[in-house]
Amino acid sequence: MEHWESLCKDGYRFVYDDALFPPGTDTFLLSSLPRLKAGMRVCDLGCGTGLLALLLLQRQHSLSVTGIDIQPRAVALACAAAEANGLTDRLTFHTADLRRPKDTLPAGGFDLAVCNPPYYPPRSGFVAKADAIRTARSEVDCTPEDVCRAAAYLLRWGGSFCLVHKPERLTDLCCTLREHGLEPKRLRFVCKTAGAAPSLVLVDSRRGGKPGLSIEAPLILQNADGTPSAEVDAIYFRQQEDTL
Repeated sequence: MEHWESLCKDGYRFVYDDALFPPGTDTFLLSSLPRLKAGMRVCDLGCGTGLLALLLLQRQHSLSVTGIDIQPRAVALACAAAEANGLTDRLTFHTADLRRPKDTLPAGGFDLAVCNPPYYPPRSGFVAKADAIRTARSEVDCTPEDVCRAAAYLLRWGGSFCLVHKPERLTDLCCTLREHGLEPKRLRFVCKTAGAAPSLVLVDSRRGGKPGLSIEAPLILQNADGTPSAEVDAIYFRQQEDTL
């Protein structure tokens, strides 16, 4: 079943389907990491139904975003969302395999690439029976090497690649980024509460960047009383709603 929701009051509408991987907090958190500038050309690798692209456009309206995903049903919904929001001039989607970006997209054609990749190696932990959910959750159709290779091909020299992953994969992730000419430059852990162990890590890398990694203050999800932190409210556009 399809579901349509708004990012905020009078904001863009996004869509998801129960048969596909549902929208998650990690996508919202990732949208807060890139340093967006007007006119940037952005590629969303594994775009799903287009939520991350819409979040980025909600933050910076003059972006041009291209999304690719291997699942035709997800791409069809993403295209429907682009049309519903009147964004077909700035938001395009393609059914494509990110392991073969040369088949669809130009080399060095983007200023920023983003990705919310599968977190788990094949046959580790829970394995979903549904193909669409298994593809989004487990590295059955793409690996960190595939994602980094695609980003390196698509980005111009000096372009940024932002992604979210599990902290326990951080060493492998940073090594893989560097192997593909993507130097990790900013790192931010996500913690449920202050002092809690991180549950996610946000990484911003630079194509052709020089060594030097900035560890930013953790992104805290909840205050001590269990309410969302002010930063999380801003990421979900709740502060914007309060002022309307």
